[in-house]
Amino acid sequence: MSMVFRFRMLSDENDNFVRDFEIMASSTLLELHEFIIAMLGYDPCMASFFTADDRWERTKEFTFMDMGMGVGDGGFGTPEPMVSARLENVLTHLHDRLIYLFDPFNERAYYMELIEAKEPQDGMKYPRLQFEHSPAPDQYDPEANEESGSIFEEMMGEYSDFEGDDGYDDEY
Repeated sequence: MSMVFRFRMLSDENDNFVRDFEIMASSTLLELHEFIIAMLGYDPCMASFFTADDRWERTKEFTFMDMGMGVGDGGFGTPEPMVSARLENVLTHLHDRLIYLFDPFNERAYYMELIEAKEPQDGMKYPRLQFEHSPAPDQYDPEANEESGSIFEEMMGEYSDFEGDDGYDDEY
């Protein structure tokens, strides 16, 4: 029986943007691409996935279309097509990372980390969105993105008003 992978997806364009989602480990990268496009409300597009190391450096590329042999590899080896790459074969350890390059001309991407592998829940349909915070960056216009601080600042905002008790003597 296949496992379910849970991912956390972040954007470097909007510090508030977070998506956690679950997908069957037996799914292909093409199926993951289609789910991401639908989840974000984006138009279909040419995209690539890259495996990434712990510093988010790209290591291996997976393309929307089979690029065939003889194509320049850009330093990432021969690209493989998404349609034949299964998540369970691409990601073998917890905290493995993927970069989802949705706008190759402007180098715009999402950053995803495998945060959990578990048994599927009975009656649950996958893939599924588990958590979302803040709108996705605009697919076509990076300047149109809503930027209003980070999720940390938003969540900690209620504590910034605490000034303490001015009458409190902190010496014994």
